[in-house]
Amino acid sequence: MRNQADFTKNVLPYLAQLEEDEAGPDAAEISRRYGISLERIVMLSRNENPYGASHRVRAALTDVPVHRYPDSRSFLTALTSYTGYPEECLVAGAGMDEIITTICRIFLGAGDKALIPVPTYNFYGLAVELCGAVPHYQPRLAGFAVDRKIPDGIKMAFLCSPNNPTGNALSEENVRAVVEGTESIVFLDEAYAEFAGKSLLKLVSEYDNLVVGRTLSKAFGLAGLRLGYAVAPPWIARQYRRVAPLFSISCLSLAAGVAALQDLGWMRECVGKIVAERERMRESLASAHPSEGNFLYIHTEEKAKVVVERLLCRGIVVRDCSSFPGSGENCLRVTVGRPEENERFLEDFKKAITTS
Repeated sequence: MRNQADFTKNVLPYLAQLEEDEAGPDAAEISRRYGISLERIVMLSRNENPYGASHRVRAALTDVPVHRYPDSRSFLTALTSYTGYPEECLVAGAGMDEIITTICRIFLGAGDKALIPVPTYNFYGLAVELCGAVPHYQPRLAGFAVDRKIPDGIKMAFLCSPNNPTGNALSEENVRAVVEGTESIVFLDEAYAEFAGKSLLKLVSEYDNLVVGRTLSKAFGLAGLRLGYAVAPPWIARQYRRVAPLFSISCLSLAAGVAALQDLGWMRECVGKIVAERERMRESLASAHPSEGNFLYIHTEEKAKVVVERLLCRGIVVRDCSSFPGSGENCLRVTVGRPEENERFLEDFKKAITTS
């Protein structure tokens, strides 16, 4: 038998620099670690819709032919009514993350540079690095606005509105200035647009270098089914369809997406309740930034990981934002949950920040 070879040398060199992404503890782990019953654990760390999906979604999942490969055309047809764009401008993916990684594969290669204003969603940097490209992190301006000047040599730029984790929505003027001032491809992530009550989807029809990504994970309550889409100029949508895996979205997810888009009333009802709770919570939190998402970005005097750990001991799970590039060590993010969950957070957060 030959000596065992060093097979790790086959790993692409640029992948050695990547850090494993972390979803944070789940309820079962917290229950084991702290001896807290599952019923007492409040998950406010992942920006999910606490009210879940429409009853039409659950009904639609009972009659899906799972022995057949999925076909996304019915979902894309449903999206035409919701977005106002024809199918030639629409593409779908297994969650926003697949949309992002596929767009990156189209435009980024080894050594290319992508602009990422920070703090923001940390997956952009990972997606860029998976292509062998280099993230160029740029600090945001006052109020978390984005510098309209794109440095030379940038091939892609990532914007997020409302921005995760800060919660602010970019102005149309700010986004137009960025898109018009560069020859790069601009990806605008609107995962939380429904909570802001506004969108810049209309700009796709005006600019050939703008792609807007959306998801059904947040306002529509389909986080566990991983379903996203993008609105893009036809030339980019064609490239996307050439590169994306043909059957990556499950037939269950697609059926759920169609059903969710047929019950916009439920989505809007959920959004209304979440927005009302968001504003109520912000009034009680002096260190929370204004938000147009389904979460709040809160500054802490102590390091956020210390406050987050104290909350974990009480069964409240929030997100320490130190893993977000540019966020620093003194901010956490809390998802807006149901009123009773939010009340528990407010009570326990007050105790967590006053513990010596």
